[in-house]
Formats: sequence, C-alpha cells, structure tokens
Amino acid sequence: MDVKDFYYELPKELIAQTPFKERDMARLLVVGRDAGVMEEKIFRDIVDYFREGDCLVMNDTKVVPARLFAKRKTGGKVEVFLLDIGTEHPRALINPSGRIKSGEELTFDNGCKVRVMERANVGRFVEFDSPLERILETGHVPLPPYISRNDEPRDKEDYQTVYCAREGATASPTAGLHFTTGLLDRIKGKGVSTVFVTLHTGYGTFSPVKVDRVEDHNMHSEPFEINEDVAEKINRTKRSGGRVFAVGTTSCRVLESTALDGNTVKAQKGETKLFIYPPYRFKIVDALITNFHLPCSTLLMLVSAFAGKENIAKAYQYAVDKKFRFFSYGDAMLLI
Repeated sequence: MDVKDFYYELPKELIAQTPFKERDMARLLVVGRDAGVMEEKIFRDIVDYFREGDCLVMNDTKVVPARLFAKRKTGGKVEVFLLDIGTEHPRALINPSGRIKSGEELTFDNGCKVRVMERANVGRFVEFDSPLERILETGHVPLPPYISRNDEPRDKEDYQTVYCAREGATASPTAGLHFTTGLLDRIKGKGVSTVFVTLHTGYGTFSPVKVDRVEDHNMHSEPFEINEDVAEKINRTKRSGGRVFAVGTTSCRVLESTALDGNTVKAQKGETKLFIYPPYRFKIVDALITNFHLPCSTLLMLVSAFAGKENIAKAYQYAVDKKFRFFSYGDAMLLI
C-alpha cells in the first residue's frame, strides 16, 4: 500500500491556530462506519450517541513543558525539545544542531545546564545537571510544528485535557481536548462507565512517514499502562453487549495493543509500537472519537482502517469543503 494513497489537499487556513473558547462547542462530524452516512453536530451533542452499558475510554496523560530554550557560551540561542521524560538516556531535538559538538554544555535561564551528547536514532542524547523538575521550570508548552505562533499563557490549560493526571506526554492527546467536566457528567448520567488508560504521547505523533510503502514504516514506541480495574470494566462492557468508545488514537492503540482472543483486554504496562493501517481488524474499539489528522500520517491510516479508506477520504473532503478546523486545536469526528 502506497503512503501517497493517504494524501489529501488541505488549505493552510483550515489549520487551527488557537483553541475554542468553549471546549465542547467545536464542530463534530459523525460518520457511520458501515453506510458512511455523515451528520454535522456540535461536540456536546455527542452525548446523544451513547447508550446505557457503553464504556468511554480516555487517555489521562499530562503534557509537560518540554520545549526549552538555552544559550551557548557564545550567547547563541538554542531550542531543546525533549522527546523522552523520565528515561535513563533522554533524547531531545536540538535546533540549530549542526554546530553543536558532542559534550557541549548549554545553560537555561534558571542556571541549570544540559550537555548535548551523540546523535540518537531521532535527535541527540542529552544529560542534565539538575532534576527534571528544575529543568522544566523554564519550559514552554510543546505546541505542534503546524501551529505557527509562540505559546501563550492560556495554552498551559488549553493544551491539556480536563482529566489529565499522569505527567509524561510531550504532545497532547488532542481528541480529549473537547471534553468538559459537565459533558462527562452528562455522559455518565446515561449509565456509561468512564475509565482511563495512559499512553504518553510523544513527538513521534507528528513525525512524517518517510517511506513510500506503508508496510515499511517503523512506528515510534510509546509507553502505556492499563490497570486491572480498567481492564475488567472494559471486558465487562464487551461481555454485556455494550460498546467501547475510544477517545483518540492513543486510547485506541492501548486497547488494541492489550487485546486478547475473545474480545478481551489484559491489564499490563509496557511500550507499544502497534501500527494500525488497512485492513487491520479491530478487536476492542467499537467507536472512535478523533480529530482531523495530517495527510499521509499514521493517525490518518489508523482512522482509515477503522472506518474504511474510501469512507474517510469522503469525510475529509466534506470537512475541507465545509471549512472544518483541522489538527490539534481543530474540530472532531465520531466514527461509529
């Protein structure tokens, strides 16, 4: 399968640069997985698509201020974008990187230092002279590269889900940005169980696919966790005929990574490199809540596997024609 088969034309002005004032007032495109029927709604209308006995699965990762700025001894400014949080050998994207030799020290505004080491498979290995908490004191919100502005104070809240809890992400699980506590209460009020898994979303989310054939792509690895209580609630939902709604491709990948025979999941903690693309057969997820994704991205391939490649292509063209907002701060889809 060719990567170019997942390309679509997107006018630059449709890339959302700012968040919504009210999270749940984004537009929602509801797409039927089977018939391909499309409906336009407001995100808060999503409550109408749940039934008693369903289960809503969300990713509770929390974004850290992973975009840092330091200075060389010469006074030159350098961006240090952390790719790993809490690992023994952290990596970072260094910009500009070309003139920085292995072993060179950079200094942050608070006096902490980072030593830039040898090249990794992505970025450079780095060593800090202080605990990570001190390093991140000077950090900025790691907005994705297609948002062409500096981060602002409100991004510290807007780029987090209202249920974020576990620090470790360097990119937001953006499908969850549309939920408010009030909307979640309304969903629970319909007899829907709400549970949390964790997948620490990384910069690899935005990494372009650099091969021609889909099958040749090497998927980035991300740490995840699903506990015993959550696994049992999901399995109980499947046994009783309820539907599992995954919020975002991250929750979806956790569920499918932990799936066993018989439509059940297993509690576990680890890393996943699961790459989902057509004609993948989903074992756990029955409905997917997601944003609009970049052309030729692994995320677009995942939703194409879930709802059908032609179906998704038509939905995206509809969204472009109707001027939906795309990507992290954009509008949403419900694939059901």
